[in-house]
Amino acid sequence: MTPSGAVRRITRAARSVPALLLGALLLGGCYGFSGGGGLPKQLKTVAIEPFDNQTAVPELQREVFEQLRAALRDRLNLREAPAARADLVVRGTLVKYDVDLPAGVSADGRQTTSTRRRLLIVLDVEIIDQTTGRTLLKKNGLQREGQYAEGGEAAGRKNALESLISDLVEGVQSQW
Repeated sequence: MTPSGAVRRITRAARSVPALLLGALLLGGCYGFSGGGGLPKQLKTVAIEPFDNQTAVPELQREVFEQLRAALRDRLNLREAPAARADLVVRGTLVKYDVDLPAGVSADGRQTTSTRRRLLIVLDVEIIDQTTGRTLLKKNGLQREGQYAEGGEAAGRKNALESLISDLVEGVQSQW
């Protein structure tokens, strides 16, 4: 390539830069991120009604309430309010809690590995937008398993609940 040909190519490329920048600016204005957890701005408060507990584990109701409350506050930026004044209402039923289901055992009696256990949590949940009367999310039979080492049921339950609640938050966010 001759030196004058190289100069022409550079000059042509330099002329197209302003057009590319203008195009990027115009397209950039069409796309953006919004904060606030993905919910409409008018949804600011939530009431979490105590879940009906059909299991034999009374502390499960409290644990679900506390983890759900923290997730809605931290991930969706919702404040708590009484049900009569809340924008969103969450209600549900703890349907099933099975614990000590075998997950794994060492076949070699000489090994000192501990037995793995698993548990199963099943719940029904409904989240209602009281400003419109629309049901944002309704899931029946939502279930998760948690695995734990022998004697560590609380850790398995915590993991299973975190997974369940994460699914609920993502389900609400997916509405917008």
